[in-house]
Amino acid sequence: MSKRTKLTIGEFSQLLQVTVKTLRHYEQKGLLLPDEVDEWTGYRYYSIDQMQKLQAIRDLQRLGFSLDEIKDLFDDNSHIPSIQQLTEKIKETEAQLKALIARCNLLLDWRNARKEMKTMEKFSIQSLPEIIVATHREIVPNYAALGPLCVEKIGPEMQRLGCKCPPPGYCFTVVHNKEYTLTDIDIEYCEQVEEMGEDSAFIQFKRLPAVPKVLRMKHVGPYERFYESYIEAFRYIEEHGYKPIGQHRTCYIYGAWNQEDPEKWLSIIQIPIE
Repeated sequence: MSKRTKLTIGEFSQLLQVTVKTLRHYEQKGLLLPDEVDEWTGYRYYSIDQMQKLQAIRDLQRLGFSLDEIKDLFDDNSHIPSIQQLTEKIKETEAQLKALIARCNLLLDWRNARKEMKTMEKFSIQSLPEIIVATHREIVPNYAALGPLCVEKIGPEMQRLGCKCPPPGYCFTVVHNKEYTLTDIDIEYCEQVEEMGEDSAFIQFKRLPAVPKVLRMKHVGPYERFYESYIEAFRYIEEHGYKPIGQHRTCYIYGAWNQEDPEKWLSIIQIPIE
C-alpha cells in the first residue's frame, strides 16, 4: 500500500500558486480544511486530492460564485452548479455587464466633457441645440443659496418625478431681475432631461428652441465676480462685430457641490449673439 503524499501548507501554497493567507481563509470558511493537522506542532498538511478541490473553488470563483455559494455546493456533495443555478448566475452577470457598460459610457462622456472644458479657449462661438429642460424658478436670497436649493430640493424632486438626464449633464440658470442685485435674485434653474415629464408644484418642463449662435466664455471663481466676465464678454462681442440678443445662460461645471475652494469654481457663460 503506497504512502500518501503530505504537503505542508507552504508547499501546497507554492505548488498551487495561492497564498497561505487565502488557504487559512478557506479553512475558516469551512471550505478547504487541511487533510491533517499535527496535534503537537499545529502544522497543517494537505493531500494531492485537495489540489483538485482547490482548482474547483478557483473555477467557480471565476464564474462569479461567492465562497458561501461554493461551500453550499460542496456541502451538497456536488462541485457542479445546477442548470438553474447557472441560469441565475448568467442573468446576474448580464445585469452586471449592462451596469458596467452604462458606467463606462458615462465615464467616457464625463472624461470627454472635462477634456473639452480643460482645452476650451476662454472665448468660443457655438450653437445650442433644441433641448427639453426641467425648470424651477424662485427668488433666492443670494447666489450662495443656489447650491443647497439644487441639492436639497430640486435634485430630490427631479428624482421623484423620474427625470433622466443625458450625460454628462447640462444645467444652467437664467436671472430674471431687470437690474443687477446680489440679494433677492429671481433665478430660474434649468436642467436638460431626455423627455417631457408631468409638471409638479415645484418642477415644470419645457422645450427650449435651438440657438444658432452663442458666445461661450469660461468664468473661474465665485459667482459674485460674474460681472468681471461679463465686462470681458461684452467687450469681445463689440470688438468682433457681434450683437447680443436674447437671454444669456450661466452653466455650472464646478461649484460648492464638488469643489470647496470658490476660486476654483468653473462656470460657462453663454450669450446669444448675431
